[in-house]
Amino acid sequence: MDLINTDISSRQVQVKGSKSATISNEIAFSIGESALGKVLVARSVVGVCAILIGSDTDELSSDLATRFPDSRLVADEQQLHDDLSKVARFIEKPSEGLDLPLDIRHGTAFQRRVWDALLAIPCGARVTYAALAQRIGMPNAARAVANACAANAIALGIPCHRVVRSDGTISGYRWGVERKRALINREAVA
Repeated sequence: MDLINTDISSRQVQVKGSKSATISNEIAFSIGESALGKVLVARSVVGVCAILIGSDTDELSSDLATRFPDSRLVADEQQLHDDLSKVARFIEKPSEGLDLPLDIRHGTAFQRRVWDALLAIPCGARVTYAALAQRIGMPNAARAVANACAANAIALGIPCHRVVRSDGTISGYRWGVERKRALINREAVA
Protein backbone atom coordinates (compact mmCIF):
# COMPACT_ATOMS: atom_id res chain seq x y z
CA MET A 1 0.00 0.00 0.00
CA ASP A 2 1.12 3.48 -0.75
CA LEU A 3 0.96 5.68 2.33
CA ILE A 4 1.13 9.40 1.93
CA ASN A 5 1.97 11.25 5.14
CA THR A 6 0.96 14.85 5.20
CA ASP A 7 1.13 17.96 7.31
CA ILE A 8 -2.46 19.12 7.72
CA SER A 9 -1.63 22.19 9.74
CA SER A 10 -0.87 23.99 6.50
CA ARG A 11 -3.68 22.20 4.58
CA GLN A 12 -1.09 21.17 2.01
CA VAL A 13 0.34 17.81 1.04
CA GLN A 14 3.76 16.83 -0.16
CA VAL A 15 3.66 14.01 -2.68
CA LYS A 16 6.96 12.39 -3.67
CA GLY A 17 8.45 14.18 -6.63
CA SER A 18 5.83 16.90 -6.80
CA LYS A 19 5.22 20.38 -5.53
CA SER A 20 2.81 21.19 -2.72
CA ALA A 21 -0.85 21.09 -3.62
CA THR A 22 -3.81 22.46 -1.73
CA ILE A 23 -5.99 19.76 -0.25
CA SER A 24 -9.70 19.73 -0.98
CA ASN A 25 -12.01 19.04 1.92
CA GLU A 26 -14.22 16.88 -0.31
CA ILE A 27 -14.46 13.16 0.39
CA ALA A 28 -16.11 10.85 -2.11
CA PHE A 29 -17.66 7.67 -0.74
CA SER A 30 -19.65 4.66 -1.79
CA ILE A 31 -21.19 1.69 -0.01
CA GLY A 32 -21.18 -1.86 -1.32
CA GLU A 33 -21.75 -5.42 -0.16
CA SER A 34 -19.13 -7.90 0.99
CA ALA A 35 -18.91 -11.23 2.75
CA LEU A 36 -18.63 -9.28 6.03
CA GLY A 37 -21.68 -7.08 5.42
CA LYS A 38 -21.86 -3.57 4.04
CA VAL A 39 -18.59 -1.79 3.34
CA LEU A 40 -18.14 1.96 2.95
CA VAL A 41 -15.03 3.17 1.14
CA ALA A 42 -14.18 6.88 1.23
CA ARG A 43 -11.46 8.67 -0.70
CA SER A 44 -9.96 12.13 -0.38
CA VAL A 45 -7.73 13.67 -3.04
CA VAL A 46 -4.81 12.01 -1.22
CA GLY A 47 -6.16 8.45 -1.02
CA VAL A 48 -8.52 6.14 0.82
CA CYS A 49 -9.29 7.75 4.18
CA ALA A 50 -11.92 5.32 5.42
CA ILE A 51 -13.03 1.73 5.02
CA LEU A 52 -15.92 1.13 7.37
CA ILE A 53 -17.74 -2.18 7.87
CA GLY A 54 -21.26 -2.63 9.21
CA SER A 55 -24.78 -3.85 8.69
CA ASP A 56 -26.62 -0.59 8.11
CA THR A 57 -26.03 1.96 5.34
CA ASP A 58 -27.24 4.90 7.44
CA GLU A 59 -25.00 3.87 10.33
CA LEU A 60 -21.95 3.74 8.03
CA SER A 61 -22.76 7.14 6.52
CA SER A 62 -23.23 8.62 9.98
CA ASP A 63 -19.92 7.14 11.17
CA LEU A 64 -18.15 8.72 8.18
CA ALA A 65 -19.74 12.11 8.88
CA THR A 66 -18.69 11.91 12.54
CA ARG A 67 -15.09 11.03 11.62
CA PHE A 68 -14.81 13.85 9.05
CA PRO A 69 -17.04 16.66 10.35
CA ASP A 70 -15.25 19.42 8.40
CA SER A 71 -15.37 17.61 5.06
CA ARG A 72 -17.90 17.76 2.27
CA LEU A 73 -19.11 14.16 1.78
CA VAL A 74 -20.16 13.22 -1.74
CA ALA A 75 -21.68 9.87 -2.71
CA ASP A 76 -19.88 8.73 -5.88
CA GLU A 77 -20.36 5.09 -6.90
CA GLN A 78 -18.51 5.51 -10.18
CA GLN A 79 -15.33 6.94 -8.63
CA LEU A 80 -15.21 4.33 -5.86
CA HIS A 81 -16.23 1.27 -7.89
CA ASP A 82 -12.67 -0.06 -8.27
CA ASP A 83 -11.82 0.61 -4.62
CA LEU A 84 -14.94 -1.24 -3.45
CA SER A 85 -14.08 -4.15 -5.74
CA LYS A 86 -10.55 -4.33 -4.31
CA VAL A 87 -11.89 -4.34 -0.75
CA ALA A 88 -14.44 -7.09 -1.51
CA ARG A 89 -11.72 -9.13 -3.25
CA PHE A 90 -9.39 -8.67 -0.26
CA ILE A 91 -12.08 -9.97 2.11
CA GLU A 92 -12.50 -13.07 -0.08
CA LYS A 93 -8.78 -13.60 -0.81
CA PRO A 94 -6.69 -11.71 1.77
CA SER A 95 -3.43 -13.27 0.56
CA GLU A 96 -3.70 -11.16 -2.60
CA GLY A 97 -3.28 -8.00 -0.52
CA LEU A 98 -5.05 -4.68 -0.69
CA ASP A 99 -3.24 -2.22 -2.92
CA LEU A 100 -4.78 1.18 -2.25
CA PRO A 101 -3.18 4.56 -1.55
CA LEU A 102 -4.04 5.55 2.01
CA ASP A 103 -4.70 8.98 3.50
CA ILE A 104 -3.86 8.77 7.21
CA ARG A 105 -3.80 12.52 7.92
CA HIS A 106 -6.67 12.28 10.39
CA GLY A 107 -4.56 10.38 12.94
CA THR A 108 -2.34 11.80 15.64
CA ALA A 109 1.41 11.27 15.42
CA PHE A 110 1.13 8.39 17.90
CA GLN A 111 -1.77 6.78 16.03
CA ARG A 112 0.17 6.98 12.76
CA ARG A 113 3.14 5.23 14.43
CA VAL A 114 0.84 2.42 15.53
CA TRP A 115 -0.81 2.24 12.11
CA ASP A 116 2.58 2.11 10.36
CA ALA A 117 3.55 -0.80 12.64
CA LEU A 118 0.27 -2.54 11.80
CA LEU A 119 1.07 -2.29 8.11
CA ALA A 120 4.23 -4.35 8.71
CA ILE A 121 2.24 -7.33 10.07
CA PRO A 122 1.95 -9.87 7.24
CA CYS A 123 -1.31 -11.48 6.20
CA GLY A 124 -2.08 -14.46 8.44
CA ALA A 125 0.12 -13.25 11.30
CA ARG A 126 -1.09 -11.96 14.64
CA VAL A 127 0.51 -9.73 17.24
CA THR A 128 -0.50 -8.79 20.76
CA TYR A 129 -1.19 -5.22 21.86
CA ALA A 130 1.83 -5.46 24.19
CA ALA A 131 4.10 -6.72 21.40
CA LEU A 132 2.90 -3.93 19.12
CA ALA A 133 3.66 -1.39 21.86
CA GLN A 134 7.15 -2.92 22.12
CA ARG A 135 7.61 -2.63 18.33
CA ILE A 136 6.99 1.11 18.42
CA GLY A 137 9.41 1.53 21.31
CA MET A 138 6.79 2.13 23.99
CA PRO A 139 6.53 -1.14 25.95
CA ASN A 140 4.17 0.31 28.58
CA ALA A 141 1.68 1.69 26.06
CA ALA A 142 -0.42 -1.41 25.29
CA ARG A 143 -3.66 0.37 26.26
CA ALA A 144 -2.77 3.41 24.12
CA VAL A 145 -1.99 1.04 21.24
CA ALA A 146 -5.43 -0.55 21.67
CA ASN A 147 -7.00 2.94 21.57
CA ALA A 148 -5.06 3.76 18.38
CA CYS A 149 -6.39 0.54 16.83
CA ALA A 150 -9.93 1.53 17.81
CA ALA A 151 -9.46 4.97 16.21
CA ASN A 152 -8.42 3.44 12.88
CA ALA A 153 -10.94 4.44 10.21
CA ILE A 154 -9.32 2.35 7.48
CA ALA A 155 -10.43 -1.20 8.32
CA LEU A 156 -8.55 -3.84 6.35
CA GLY A 157 -6.23 -1.23 4.82
CA ILE A 158 -4.61 -0.73 8.22
CA PRO A 159 -4.99 -4.29 9.57
CA CYS A 160 -5.90 -3.71 13.23
CA HIS A 161 -7.82 -7.00 13.03
CA ARG A 162 -4.43 -8.77 13.34
CA VAL A 163 -3.98 -7.61 16.95
CA VAL A 164 -5.08 -9.93 19.77
CA ARG A 165 -4.89 -10.07 23.56
CA SER A 166 -1.75 -11.30 25.32
CA ASP A 167 -3.36 -14.72 25.82
CA GLY A 168 -4.06 -14.96 22.08
CA THR A 169 -7.81 -14.50 22.34
CA ILE A 170 -9.69 -12.28 19.96
CA SER A 171 -11.04 -9.14 21.57
CA GLY A 172 -12.40 -5.73 20.73
CA TYR A 173 -12.83 -4.69 17.14
CA ARG A 174 -14.56 -1.50 16.07
CA TRP A 175 -16.61 -3.44 13.52
CA GLY A 176 -17.45 -6.42 15.74
CA VAL A 177 -15.54 -9.36 17.19
CA GLU A 178 -17.28 -11.80 14.82
CA ARG A 179 -15.99 -9.85 11.81
CA LYS A 180 -12.51 -9.81 13.36
CA ARG A 181 -12.65 -13.57 13.89
CA ALA A 182 -13.83 -14.09 10.29
CA LEU A 183 -10.96 -11.97 8.94
CA ILE A 184 -8.37 -13.81 11.04
CA ASN A 185 -9.79 -17.18 9.96
CA ARG A 186 -9.78 -16.16 6.27
CA GLU A 187 -6.17 -15.02 6.54
CA ALA A 188 -5.15 -18.23 8.33
CA VAL A 189 -6.24 -20.35 5.36
CA ALA A 190 -4.95 -17.94 2.71
